[in-house]
Amino acid sequence: MPFAVRPARVLMASTLVFSAIMSCALPAQGTAAARPVVITNASLIDGARGAFATGATVVIRDGRIVQVATGGGIAMPSDATIIDARGRYLLPGLIDAHTHIASLASARRALESGVTTIRSASVAAFQDVALREAVKQGAFAGPDVVAAGVFISPELGESVLADPRLAKLAGGLQGEAELREAVRINLDRGVNVIKTRGTERAGLPNTDPRKQSYTETQLGWIVDEASKRNIPVMAHAHGDEGAYAAVKAGVRSIEHGTFLSDSTLQLMKQKGTYLVPTYITVLDLTQPGGDYDDPALTIRGNFMLPALGETVRRAHRMGIPIATGADTQYGPESLSRIAGEAALFVDLGMSPLEALRSATSVSASLLGLGDRIGAIKEGYEADLILVESNPLQNIRALADVLVVISNGTIALNRTPFAKTRM
Repeated sequence: MPFAVRPARVLMASTLVFSAIMSCALPAQGTAAARPVVITNASLIDGARGAFATGATVVIRDGRIVQVATGGGIAMPSDATIIDARGRYLLPGLIDAHTHIASLASARRALESGVTTIRSASVAAFQDVALREAVKQGAFAGPDVVAAGVFISPELGESVLADPRLAKLAGGLQGEAELREAVRINLDRGVNVIKTRGTERAGLPNTDPRKQSYTETQLGWIVDEASKRNIPVMAHAHGDEGAYAAVKAGVRSIEHGTFLSDSTLQLMKQKGTYLVPTYITVLDLTQPGGDYDDPALTIRGNFMLPALGETVRRAHRMGIPIATGADTQYGPESLSRIAGEAALFVDLGMSPLEALRSATSVSASLLGLGDRIGAIKEGYEADLILVESNPLQNIRALADVLVVISNGTIALNRTPFAKTRM
């Protein structure tokens, strides 16, 4: 949905972002070659097993979980950094499957909220690709990035400046040749997913979120071109007709889905299409502050929010996989977080365990990373968070992140708490 209501959001070109990353990387409590990390006395929770161990020790080396054990027999590295969890709750890092991060400060805010992996939902100038590569090179701890590059939309706007080849597409993307070329440019820049739209936006007061943007045929050209390099497509769609066309065309996920009919949901169930509702962003439309402050959008959000809530409830009852997305740039004014989205899912009828799965293993599956992240397992990437209290009893515990470990690096550690002696 984001973001054009607030002025002066200036995005750097991707080359400048990458240079900035390499010259002044975000501070982290470690690097890609960090010392081994051992977490002791932890209560373990993940989406597959719920709460499955107490008093556990987790050993991390070279960015991966190498041992998960209770009791003795722990191969404790002599040079390890040790974190005593003191019974607190260790979980897989959270996943934001719909975000618009395009700066170092925003990446840091996401990471400190417990998000260790993001799927970009488009940026202006391939900043997400640069961020992904910087994380891979160990310039900073994370989050890991699944990059989307430039939005495949009828009008490119300022994104026409993202690549010299886009200049010839400045007149708009409607025909087959133009749509396929825009996809190819994204693919050449190394994206992991293509972002397109089935309907117009909700976050601008002069657009109609129900209005269809592309037909099934046009969306089919996009999906077909992306599939030539085995790249999936995500489709922004609030309105039902545009969403149905996108599902028919073969997209991997519907983003938002506010006004989906039962027939569209049934087709999603049949085809295994994921729903990323970004409910917290529509909630943001209805409230002061945050990413949106506009009376017209407040009025719009007040009728969209119950409709989207009902869509989430019906999708959940039908067994459609639902992933978490905060749909924010993680700017200094943003109130949207994945912990908040998971809490809202519980308010809409999920159990806390189901909401945790949405934020971890279900989102990992959507990203094609279910065999690498989203669980506490030996051999998995060491993306972990420690929280104060049990989120299976109170899902809002996910908002109180004490420790973040991303790719085996301690990115945040607020333990032990400081004590003052008199």
